[in-house]
Amino acid sequence: MASVITAVVLAFLVGYSFTLIPLVRSGMALVAALPLALMADTVSIIVMELVDNAIMLVVPGAMSTSLLEAIFWGSLVASVALAFGGVSVNRWLIAMP
Repeated sequence: MASVITAVVLAFLVGYSFTLIPLVRSGMALVAALPLALMADTVSIIVMELVDNAIMLVVPGAMSTSLLEAIFWGSLVASVALAFGGVSVNRWLIAMP
């Protein structure tokens, strides 16, 4: 459970940072950039984390192996590939009127 919580927390921190840093560097105030980042990234990060962590938990042994074992990397590649479906969520959000 600690691995899942750590992964989710890091996903949100990194995801929001990737949006916030360029906005703030371009001159936008953090107070204005923060709501934009929250609106733009929250749904897609949730979708990606749900799919990614669900797959890692379903594949037997994926969470208990070392970084040197193929089962870990195979599960990770599969979960990230499927979690990339979060992109379709972003496309849907962008297309909304």
